[in-house]
Amino acid sequence: MEKNRLEIGSRNLAQIDGAGGEAVIQSLRDIAPDLGRYLVEFAFGDIYDRPTLSLPEREMITLASLLTAGGCEAQLEVHIAAALHVGIPKEKIIEIFLQCIPYTGFPKVLNAVFAAKKVFSKP
Repeated sequence: MEKNRLEIGSRNLAQIDGAGGEAVIQSLRDIAPDLGRYLVEFAFGDIYDRPTLSLPEREMITLASLLTAGGCEAQLEVHIAAALHVGIPKEKIIEIFLQCIPYTGFPKVLNAVFAAKKVFSKP
């Protein structure tokens, strides 16, 4: 079962994040390899593989959640790139962030917009 979750999670991660997701997992190999495996098995193997929401819907929820949590700019950058990878246009990403202003405030939204600006500027 564990290998199945890892395989499913690896497949979903590649579909969602492309090379960016694998780079995150690789960056954990020398310090916390189990954390990388947990991320792949649980988040991408169990949660992202559920049937009700589409990958773009999941990424929109993830963007709003990371923005709301605050202090997650590195993860926001990964998921902004993932959102682009699954077909969410830049304008919609910014609109998702703007929608959060009344609930989380300007500072967190500004941080998210600057993270998006950084991702959008990459070739």
